[in-house]
Amino acid sequence: MTLLELVSGRRNREQSGEDGPYFPVLAAREVIEGNALSLLDPRLNANADLRELERACKAACWCIQDDEAHRPSMAQVVQILEGALEVEVPPIPRALQVLADDQNNKCICIFSETSSGQSSMKTLSGWSSSQMESSTSLVSSEV
Repeated sequence: MTLLELVSGRRNREQSGEDGPYFPVLAAREVIEGNALSLLDPRLNANADLRELERACKAACWCIQDDEAHRPSMAQVVQILEGALEVEVPPIPRALQVLADDQNNKCICIFSETSSGQSSMKTLSGWSSSQMESSTSLVSSEV
């Protein structure tokens, strides 16, 4: 997330416009569509090396994958940023896709764990993700 924030000059919690998607969802979609330049901080006036920008955005999107096994190590991230390691365009992380879908339905599914280790999933209507981010984590509805 930090790398996406550095590239774009915006916080990951920002939305794109009033009803726009959560920023990491937008960023992942733009990278997949080959439009990394649209993520560049507007204060830079598009003054950036497009190949470096694409490498940084791809690395960032790999770093936010749901499955830890699919995320690159920090050494691999450095190699990607230096251009020594090529990577393919990553998929949109499932948790982000669920969040984007739930924002469209104004419904958020959360997963919480009690002190006894029991797990539960709740669906909350009309709650924003920022209202819950400090105490819950998002998972897909397949739990």
